[in-house]
Parts: sequence; structure tokens; C-alpha cells
Amino acid sequence: MVQFHQARFDTSFAALSDVTRRGVLERLARSDASITDLAESFDMTLTGMKKHVDVLVRAGLVTTEKVGRVRTCRLGVSRLEEELAWIERYRQLWAARFDALDSVIEDLKQREKSDGRNEGD
Repeated sequence: MVQFHQARFDTSFAALSDVTRRGVLERLARSDASITDLAESFDMTLTGMKKHVDVLVRAGLVTTEKVGRVRTCRLGVSRLEEELAWIERYRQLWAARFDALDSVIEDLKQREKSDGRNEGD
């Protein structure tokens, strides 16, 4: 089970790691588009865009449908819910650590102020 999630996370995060692929997702969030339209939007060859789309398809982030000679892309079924839950766990962990650090820093500042007042007395 863990290996399944890990492999899926690896695929999802690898797909999202590229600025062009993130741009494709943003574009498809507005409306479906052909690979030709996407390639033109990103000033890229059809072959290059097809490779990006294939990565997104493997991650479940995009689906394609070929009608005649046109392959239309649309957002896929993956809503990244498990990936978001994983990220949220680490966000909470880091938030707690930073809150604890803020508390330590505030204590040190208070001690400095107290020490400074005592020296001048």
C-alpha cells in the first residue's frame, strides 16, 4: 500500500515539477484544448507538447480523446487529494516548529530586556 502511494506521489510530483506542465494544467482549467493549441500557446513543437501531455496523462491529471486527426486534452480525474493531505501534514508540522521557534525567540527577547533593565539599576 505504501509503495502504491509513493509511486503515485512520485508520478504526481514529477508531473507538477515542470513549469510547462503546470501551465498546461492552468490552461486546461479554463477550457479543453488540442495538443496543437497547447503547443502554439507555449511556443513548442507538437512532439515536445505531446511528451508533456503524456506525463500529465500518466499522473491522471489530464485525459485525451482523439477525434479524427485532433487530440483534445482536458483535466483528468486526479484531484490530488491524497497529495494535498500529505502536504498538509508537513505544513502543520513546520507551522508547529516555527511557532515553537517564535516562542523561544520571544522568551530570549524578554530575557534581554529584563537583563538590560537590571544592569542599569
